[in-house]
Amino acid sequence: MRWAGRAVDDARHIRDMIYLLLLTRPGERVMRPEFGSGLMHMVFAPNSPELAAALQYTTQAALQRYLGDVIDVQALEVTVQEEKLTVYLRYAIKRTGEVRDETLTTGATT
Repeated sequence: MRWAGRAVDDARHIRDMIYLLLLTRPGERVMRPEFGSGLMHMVFAPNSPELAAALQYTTQAALQRYLGDVIDVQALEVTVQEEKLTVYLRYAIKRTGEVRDETLTTGATT
């Protein structure tokens, strides 16, 4: 049963790494200034389909660059609606094959 606990801890750790990557602004880390997704720079930008497409591209690139050895991104969707930004991510953990879904929403909630 110890192995099952480790798998849960690993999955939680990977989820935390994803959130850390998504919520870190490039330039925020002294020794890794390129680390981050740029997502938080866009929270207050005017929403548009072009913004969503740009964020989807930069987020996909960041996930591949920094977590590509840990996860396989199966689906990524960035949507903007009024003052709300939503990132939906479906990924598989490479070590276990487990598929997980995460949704990150920033901005106003109604």
